[in-house]
Amino acid sequence: MSLTYSAGSLVAARGREWVVLPESAPDMLVLRPLGGGDDDLAAVFPAFEEVRPAEFAAPDADDLGDQHAAGLLRTALRVGFRSGAGPFRSLASIAVEPRAYQLVPLLMALRQRTVRLLISDDVGIGKTIEAGLIATELLAQGEATRLTVLCSPSLAEQWQGELREKFGIDAELVLASTVSRLERGLELGQSLFDKYPHTIISTDFIKSTRHREDFVRHCPDLVIVDEAHTCVAADDVHAGGRKTNTHQLRYELLQRVAADQDRHLLLLTATPHSGKESAFRNLLGLIRPDLAEVDLDSPTGRAQLAEHFVARKRADVRQYLTKEDGLADDSLVERTAFPSDRWTKDEPYKLTPEYRALLDDAIAYAADRVRTADGQGKREARIAWWSVIALLRSMVSSPAAAAQTLKTRSTAAVARSAEEADVLGAPLTQDSADADTLEGLDVAPGASEGEDAGARLLELSERAAALSGQQSDAKLKALVKHLKALLADGYNPIVFCRYIPTAEYLAAELGGTEGKPGKLGRKAHVAAVTGTLSPQQRLERIEELGAQGADDPAARRVLIATDCLSEGVNLQHHFDAVIHYDLAWNPTRHDQREGRVDRYGQKRDQVRVITMFGGDNGIDGKVLEVLFAKHRQIQKDLGISVSVPDETASGVTDAIVEWLLLHGRQGSQETLFEMPGTQATLDRVERDWNSAAEREKASRSKYAQRSIHPQDVAREVAEVRAALGGGDEVRDFALAALQGLEALVRDPRDGSGDFTAQVGGTPAGLRDALAATLGGRLVEEDRQIPFRTTPAIARGEAALVRTDPAVGALASYVLNSALDSGTPGPRPARRCGVVTTDAVTTRTTLLLVRYRFHLTLPSRTGEKQLVAEDARLLAFEGMPQRARWLDDDATAALLAARASANTNPQMARNQITRNLDNLRELTSHLEEYGEQLAAALDTSHRRVRKANDEIVRGLKVVPQKPADILGAYVYLPAAPAAAVTPAGAEA
Repeated sequence: MSLTYSAGSLVAARGREWVVLPESAPDMLVLRPLGGGDDDLAAVFPAFEEVRPAEFAAPDADDLGDQHAAGLLRTALRVGFRSGAGPFRSLASIAVEPRAYQLVPLLMALRQRTVRLLISDDVGIGKTIEAGLIATELLAQGEATRLTVLCSPSLAEQWQGELREKFGIDAELVLASTVSRLERGLELGQSLFDKYPHTIISTDFIKSTRHREDFVRHCPDLVIVDEAHTCVAADDVHAGGRKTNTHQLRYELLQRVAADQDRHLLLLTATPHSGKESAFRNLLGLIRPDLAEVDLDSPTGRAQLAEHFVARKRADVRQYLTKEDGLADDSLVERTAFPSDRWTKDEPYKLTPEYRALLDDAIAYAADRVRTADGQGKREARIAWWSVIALLRSMVSSPAAAAQTLKTRSTAAVARSAEEADVLGAPLTQDSADADTLEGLDVAPGASEGEDAGARLLELSERAAALSGQQSDAKLKALVKHLKALLADGYNPIVFCRYIPTAEYLAAELGGTEGKPGKLGRKAHVAAVTGTLSPQQRLERIEELGAQGADDPAARRVLIATDCLSEGVNLQHHFDAVIHYDLAWNPTRHDQREGRVDRYGQKRDQVRVITMFGGDNGIDGKVLEVLFAKHRQIQKDLGISVSVPDETASGVTDAIVEWLLLHGRQGSQETLFEMPGTQATLDRVERDWNSAAEREKASRSKYAQRSIHPQDVAREVAEVRAALGGGDEVRDFALAALQGLEALVRDPRDGSGDFTAQVGGTPAGLRDALAATLGGRLVEEDRQIPFRTTPAIARGEAALVRTDPAVGALASYVLNSALDSGTPGPRPARRCGVVTTDAVTTRTTLLLVRYRFHLTLPSRTGEKQLVAEDARLLAFEGMPQRARWLDDDATAALLAARASANTNPQMARNQITRNLDNLRELTSHLEEYGEQLAAALDTSHRRVRKANDEIVRGLKVVPQKPADILGAYVYLPAAPAAAVTPAGAEA
């Protein structure tokens, strides 16, 4: 039985106009309000409610606007689209404007029947956005119905916020702390993963045998794995290690998830190789089993890999598209605003005499303890070794960390074997480059191993506690100096520490107390974030600190953090400098810390980094000279950072600690290299590191993305921006619309494009809509809303992109007030206008036309029926009966036309009435243009999916008739003096 109303047609019901959607049936119509979104859908039963055919009302000659009306209405309409007709169904409904290079993984995905990708772009390029684009598109097309993100618990809330705020996906958190609450709401026999279609799950929680089977059995058809390198291990990692067991459980879980060849799978990692070819092969095997064995040195093997693997460095995308890539004009050339400069400096400090004496006594105790343990057996020797390293690392961190460590029992002391002592002791005392989980690794490690050492360690602990404060702590004093210099230059720094007691100690010393300013002055707001807080509490504290002093340009923020924030968390919105208070024992950890602020969206052109190190503590200087010097030289030679293998870093630091115990703090550099075995260790380090650097250099060429050419991306970017608009158009629209709605706008015209708007005087409906998009914070009449040109914004700001919620609310208000002439207050956009201008030499009419299309899109589960919209400008010279149509360039140029004289009001009314009375004369051309649009859209859909005939078979695009004329604007050539009113008269 055929439908009374076809998909895409207009009907009138319940006092308004609606678009009929494909989900309708003969006895029930599924409707979307004309101009509304999918959130406003309604079901109407024609047997019980009146439903009649409708036509969109023509513009009214009584509702004339000025020369800005056409451009404002057109942009408001395009920004309001949530169901565009192009091949990317989701781009019209997300709250982020992707960079052109971020479309590459999406284009790769759309050419696959089942999406399997390994996305390995560099830190800070935007892997989360790239994965979100693919997920949103697959869900919008119906290719996927449920989504799971597997990640570490520390990143779960950030993933939840990114999916909700940027992509409109509400995902439930499934963590050890939430699962009990979620399971209480289940019906008998119901799975958690069936009830909640979109979830974000802790990888370590779900890999356990208790939950794994249920997850695999009910696993969604789209899975994203963040930090995927932590889920595989190199084949040569020793079998007894904790790391291998953890990796193995995760790997077994992903193998079972990947075994379903119809499941979409996205693996994300900035370090796919991790220095081990076998680990990289294991990752590839999850994507496609044969890739684990393919010859990647052959052209055929590289071509197979290129279909599933994308890895770009910043240098590859800083300027991704150029005129040579086929762009029509310079406006589409894209340069990505990464910080262009990283200012770095190593700053030594010297111990006070009291602290130097304490450290010397601690080293002497440590040397005695190691010598004694060596004669007691291998297990005792390893326990003593880890206790000594814990003691020395805490000593050079802070008096607070030293005091805590000296009073606490060593974790390794309970080990039953030497191997178990290594498993227990290493994570708390060393800095892994892999750091698959940083949870719990910032606690102060213990150094006490038994009753015999208790009294001596307790005495050292009391001495350490007495040395707290700037007077006795030269390291703290040096930090205050560096912070004051950064704050004076306008920076907001993060201070990274190794241990929780150190972070809490610094926060107490720097932050001051109520009524008493801290060491940095009253304008500095200080907060600490450590592993004692849950991941959600960490994000909340960061946001609280970011909001402090937001209205005071002189206010500054200082965040004290442990390495629980050194991976995955985006901190570039509130902070722009890093101080390494505790020197990590692996340079890769410093890269990860700095990557929190030196990334896409950082407003500072120059990020500052200060590395503090003890010039006379016997440890820091040697680590800096041996490990960091080599790391920086490779970075300078290659232009990229090469991860330091964990065994490399630990081998060097073990040698340094052993040298320190033998020679004390004053031992010479030469004695380090003269130690038995040390030179061999350093030679091995040199070979391993050089080998890793060569592999990285070769991989940049071998694995360069070649399956998607820049010309392909340029063409799609041009079409998307033609349909949806670009950043400059949105900025001009927002500025003009806010001014037209009587907002107080402050545009500094400093070249940034940013401006602020005080909206207290705008209509109440607009204020309410903006408040909802900005978290309900718009309560004060003098509230300033910053509008930024970058889509990477902080909370309470609006991005000048068409998909930003605040811009969307503004566009919706402008559009609705234009369509409803009864809207009270200012209406900056009107559906009619008459402009006298030097831009034309003959009478010219510009039409804003909305087209509706019924799309049939093939999918793996059958054909999907959709209704989509597009808005176009058409222009003709003369009267409708004898219209001479202009080309697209001439039509678009009319939007820039400016009035050169005022138009007599009665003449304007007469001119627009003549056009409106004859609009039906244009029907045949408008329908023909719609057919051409449909053919172009069909071609575009097929081009995007060109690699697979199966996923374009049955594709169809059908225009719905008649098209909707939203606006009609007449441009008159400069008229004789008699026809022009005196200057200043109303139009």
